Amino acid sequence: MGAVMDGQVSDLMAEIGGAARAAAAELAYASSERKHAALIGAAHWVWEGRQAILDANCMDMAEGEAKGLSAAMLDRLDLTEGRIRGIVDGLRAVAEQADPVGRVLAEWDRPNGLHIQRVATPLGVVGVIYESRPNVTADAGALCLKAGNAVILRGGSESFNSSTALHACMVRGLREAGLPEAAIQMVPTRDRAMVQAMLQAVEYIDVIVPRGGKGLVGLVQAEARVPVFAHLEGICHVYADRDADLEKARRVVLNAKTRRTGVCGAAECLLIDWGFYTKHGAVLVEDLIAAGVEVRTEGALLKVPGTVQAAPEDFGREFLDMIIAVRLVDGVDEAIAHIRRYGSHHTESILTENDATAARFMQRLDSAILMRNASTQFADGGEFGMGAEIGIATGKLHARGPVGAEQLTSFKYLVTGDGTIRS
Repeated sequence: MGAVMDGQVSDLMAEIGGAARAAAAELAYASSERKHAALIGAAHWVWEGRQAILDANCMDMAEGEAKGLSAAMLDRLDLTEGRIRGIVDGLRAVAEQADPVGRVLAEWDRPNGLHIQRVATPLGVVGVIYESRPNVTADAGALCLKAGNAVILRGGSESFNSSTALHACMVRGLREAGLPEAAIQMVPTRDRAMVQAMLQAVEYIDVIVPRGGKGLVGLVQAEARVPVFAHLEGICHVYADRDADLEKARRVVLNAKTRRTGVCGAAECLLIDWGFYTKHGAVLVEDLIAAGVEVRTEGALLKVPGTVQAAPEDFGREFLDMIIAVRLVDGVDEAIAHIRRYGSHHTESILTENDATAARFMQRLDSAILMRNASTQFADGGEFGMGAEIGIATGKLHARGPVGAEQLTSFKYLVTGDGTIRS
């Protein structure tokens, strides 16, 4: 479906939103067994239909190359049989998780005779707006379903064919499990007007989750009337402390930057303690250059062959490319000050064998994810044992860090008395 007229946008939003609301009402009390069956069925049909999905992805890749998408964007868009296997594994992992709905989060008795429980409930309808990555179709659909939510998916125009093929598998799983097909809906048009319609659809959508670049997320945060779970940028730091183990540091720094440069958990800035530099020289910088990374730096590190002068704005920039900013700092407190100034509250890692230094780093920084002696590329819901994630949230209300099924619930209070009255 191509562009739609203003009236048609409103009608389409009402149709999709109304169906999602009805589906959410039914999902709120759907059994764990039916949700499990729907997800296992979807995983089966994704694998059975992998060739059709790959064919659809080839169409998207060809269109993306013709449009001049960056290498990082094309990497996000690309599906291989291995990545489809990862989608299948993610669906099965979410299916096997405990049902987050109905969990008793807390309970207590009051002197007035009331028994009170706080119980997890679905959010209702989740809207997901995403760019490039077709796997979000399956991840978001699975996590919302597991948490008893209906979801409206608006994938990027560049991944339209791949996402449509994956969505068909999700719907087939729902149908076979006897759940409403409108539980997982995909906006059937590439028209950008539907993005604006979703952002304003307070009567139909309870929360919006954007997955994409700074432009998309900034637009959503600026214009949404619906509450938003999001992070604007993934400006992730790695700090090599003076007490870091050299071999651990070399492994982690290379992985954090080069494993996949286009993901939000990729390291964008390396901070090296002067004590580490005095002991080991510029080995971390040399490793990055040898791996093909452009190192933008200043001061003493510019003496390292292959480095280039950093501009002031390079510290605090999300490159999403084989580029990294590097700076020497004098101790953990200077590293903390740098991250507070330039970071985006996403993910930071300290490399150290000193427990006190690690504790100081983790206590005094307020990013959603803090790591020690581990690659920032682990900032991922699947790696956290959530099966998948719908996104990373860096705000402080409700969900923070990887947003999995458990984070896609709210709660209500159940209060029981025995003819109890208030004096």
